[in-house]
Amino acid sequence: MTSPHSALKAKTVKSEATDLSGNQSALYKNLKRAGRLQSLASLLWLPQAALLGFVVQQYIDANTGLYIYLSAAAIFVIGVLRSVMDAAGSKLAFETARQNLSVKRGLAIDALVKTSPLDRNRIASGEAASIVAEQAELIVPYLSKFVPVRQKVMIVPLVFLIATLWFSWIAALILFIAAPLIPIFMALIGMKAQKASEEQLLEVGGMNGFLLDRLRGLATIRSFDAVDATANRLRANAETVRKKTMAVLKIAFLTSAVLELFSALGVAMVAVYIGFHLLGTIGFGSWGGQLSLGEGLFILLLAPTFFEPLRELSNVWHDRASGEAAIKALDNLSSPKSALLGIEQRGYGQEIIAAPTVKFDNIAFHYDNGAPVLQDFNLEIKSGEHVAIMAPSGYGKSTILALLAGLIIADRGSIHIGKFELNNQTADDLRHSMAWIGQKPHIFSGSPKSNVTLSRSFVTDDIFKSAVHSAGLGNIDAIFAHDHIGESGTGLSGGEALRLAIARAAANPDTTLILADEPTAHLDRKTAHSITDNLIQFADNKTMIVVTHDQKLADRMDRIIVLDLPKTDEELETAGQCLTQGGAA
Repeated sequence: MTSPHSALKAKTVKSEATDLSGNQSALYKNLKRAGRLQSLASLLWLPQAALLGFVVQQYIDANTGLYIYLSAAAIFVIGVLRSVMDAAGSKLAFETARQNLSVKRGLAIDALVKTSPLDRNRIASGEAASIVAEQAELIVPYLSKFVPVRQKVMIVPLVFLIATLWFSWIAALILFIAAPLIPIFMALIGMKAQKASEEQLLEVGGMNGFLLDRLRGLATIRSFDAVDATANRLRANAETVRKKTMAVLKIAFLTSAVLELFSALGVAMVAVYIGFHLLGTIGFGSWGGQLSLGEGLFILLLAPTFFEPLRELSNVWHDRASGEAAIKALDNLSSPKSALLGIEQRGYGQEIIAAPTVKFDNIAFHYDNGAPVLQDFNLEIKSGEHVAIMAPSGYGKSTILALLAGLIIADRGSIHIGKFELNNQTADDLRHSMAWIGQKPHIFSGSPKSNVTLSRSFVTDDIFKSAVHSAGLGNIDAIFAHDHIGESGTGLSGGEALRLAIARAAANPDTTLILADEPTAHLDRKTAHSITDNLIQFADNKTMIVVTHDQKLADRMDRIIVLDLPKTDEELETAGQCLTQGGAA
């Protein structure tokens, strides 16, 4: 049959990460455009200052003609235009920063989704949530404030310096000497600030991860009387975060102090020179002529605004350190650390046949620690066959299911599901036709219905009712009498949680292959028997592979496969793998 949902996915899923990355350049262009707009707004102070100097000079010369009023009107119009342009630039920068944050969040979440859930080095969920939800927000002030101001610093002071140089080389020389000292010292401080910000964000993420992990295991902590020890550990983490945060703030205040010192000295020295020059005490520095009051006032008006972009840069310097640290953290999330088949998500929408055959051909696999789990593993399952795989713990039963689901990648060999080989191009579509039922299904906080539908748009009310019935939930009023289930299934028994998991799988009408990992573990005999009935009913006309230690569940399958995997290298070389098929173990 052809899956309508796979066909829909073929039209909508098109390398989202690549598309998001392509938008990055356009977003940065908008930031540059915002920076140019704000720079132009700052440069409009040049004609304003010139008009102010001209008006004052004319007033001193007792020339009170109409042009003074026209100049005042022009100053007002230019001021309004400055405000409008600066507001437009700030708005564009903020909106672009939000878009950029959305892109980076999308890339990070996309990478987290593509990371294998079986990866032992997978980032803690609490830390990932802290980075994506909390720390990522630090990118907005960095992009919306620091990036445009950095562009303004490269344009505005240079233009003001040239304008000052036109009238007085001494005043320009003072500004020229004072200005470079500010970025030099800020750069030296900035390296320390970025390192401190990275350490602070890392500590916050680690504390969030620790807190979420301990909250999930609160019952265990209480059972072993480890509440005080956990609280002390959390208190120590919080104290470390406080110290890291204060270190960042100290550096931020130091940055502002450096800027204010040099900018104040620069403006003061220019003011002293202009004052003594107008008094006639200093007669040089103005290209051989005497500066008029209007020209001196023009230079004095430019001096503070010459340092204004640098002052703004100082104010957002801390945003830069925090923003770059947040970007680095998001970028690290955006690179999957472990292999997961189907990571390209091509969405070919290939035709998925009902009850597919399954074939493992010379599969070899080992985990990161180097211990071989499967070696030259071969297995063929017929269409519609129900198979139980039994073996002692640690012999690779769950690994077989993980390989079949594409959650881990074999070192060698191939896996075929129906007529398709499981690979990076086909895994995403093939997984859509699979149902995974584990011994500890995750139950989300919310209503029972939301736990079954999982917000899948294709799960209609009729499909939902059918799934609930096939999982044996129709008569369990205790579940559906409540509108809310606690986190991790609080309030549900193990059997009820497992029935919800079966209902989730049954809610996908395209399911043709069922993978069940210890579905009756930790259940009493009566509940296990009932769950087995529900599972077999759901698996009618479907291929099913069950990994189990439950002999009664295995006996109800069409075939039992008992694994005997050698564990030493010598055994692997001499014995290979032995498969016993058929009958009870």
